[in-house]
Amino acid sequence: MDFDLTEEQREIKRVARELLAARSPLSRVREAAETGAYDQALWREIVGLGWGGIAVSQAWGGQGLGGIELVVVLEELGFACAAAPLLSTAAAAAAIDACGSDAQRERWLPGLVAGDLRAGVGPAALALDGHGADVAVVLDGEGAVLVAAPESEPLETIDPARRFAALARSSVAGGEPLGAGAADLIRMSIAAEVVGLCQRALEMTVAYVGERRQFGVPVGSFQAVAHRCAEMLLQTESARSAAYHAAWAAGAEPTRLGEASALAAAAAATAAREVPASAIQAHGGIGFTWEADVHWLYKRGEVDRALLGGAGAHHARLARAAAARLAGGSP
Repeated sequence: MDFDLTEEQREIKRVARELLAARSPLSRVREAAETGAYDQALWREIVGLGWGGIAVSQAWGGQGLGGIELVVVLEELGFACAAAPLLSTAAAAAAIDACGSDAQRERWLPGLVAGDLRAGVGPAALALDGHGADVAVVLDGEGAVLVAAPESEPLETIDPARRFAALARSSVAGGEPLGAGAADLIRMSIAAEVVGLCQRALEMTVAYVGERRQFGVPVGSFQAVAHRCAEMLLQTESARSAAYHAAWAAGAEPTRLGEASALAAAAAATAAREVPASAIQAHGGIGFTWEADVHWLYKRGEVDRALLGGAGAHHARLARAAAARLAGGSP
């Protein structure tokens, strides 16, 4: 069995990597953090490539691809740590397309895919791009609610390169429930971004410890440093495997998406904290200075971890699913 990406998926990944490397280097992330504004030119290019609707059916203006392609693009978004509303738009559009009603699809999807409407995603207390959003997919326990033009207050977080908001509970209470699987698709999408930022943190760290010398040798040759890098690789690959498994389940075995998404969220929530934190420690004193770049990955990872809700709740969900199977019930 071939678990590799198809030629088309590899091409999507290549284009995303090259575009974001050229248009959104970490210097542009720094600029977005300092100005408090997204790069609109970058966003127009992303919209032109159709990434916001990559997992949306062609009937609503999307590319008609699937969860794997969505994860491929969002992994590259995380690798670049780009300051653009792609995660919120692509994840919300995918959830509405897969789990919404025909009326909800007709109302929201064409505008989201075209970049004419803005979407927010996440829990009510921490909604990515929620302030001023035309529509928000709000995570509420294990389900999700679709909220039109939610009332919100801007929220400052540790990641100043992106916009966040606290949504009014009254707005969420008046929202429309989305079908089963919507929250799982949102968490799968966030997990994909985490994979990319962890990969970037790993690569930056390996490059740094290979160049930085102490006592006349690269610090990467020290056993403690090598072990830390190996642990970063293990956590990154664990998060990657779980995220792609969830993406596969979304298209091939939707009944398994809930458990697969919980696994992806748990692995990503752990990696989001441990991998960037290890990168900062391996960089030594410069790791968390404003002039360095690795701290952007740490900040993005911490907020993504909060969007996911931490690992504990997802471990509990996995335990309930396993217990249900052992008892002869359904997960």
